[in-house]
Amino acid sequence: MSSAMYERMRANPKFQELVSRRERFAWILAFIVLTMFYGFVMVVAFSPASLGQPIAEGSRVTVGVAVELFMFIFFWLLTALYVRRANTEFDALTQEIVKEAWKEQK
Repeated sequence: MSSAMYERMRANPKFQELVSRRERFAWILAFIVLTMFYGFVMVVAFSPASLGQPIAEGSRVTVGVAVELFMFIFFWLLTALYVRRANTEFDALTQEIVKEAWKEQK
């Protein structure tokens, strides 16, 4: 593709919408992940005994292990959510932008 085509794509309002939506979504996910991760680190730093408690009477599994397992699974789900949205909404918008740029070139 030529640089003129790239400029047409960048000038397209749909491109600005794509960048804005993708950026907003990425920042929301980043905020969620960082809040959970650093929140857990803060609990480890300031209240480690609370994470060492068993989740039930006589259980060998502690609250810390359960929370970490939850976080691990939750982060995978967030990744799947991002991939799903990227493969549907973001890719569809990208294809529209490219098609419009090709039409303008002809």
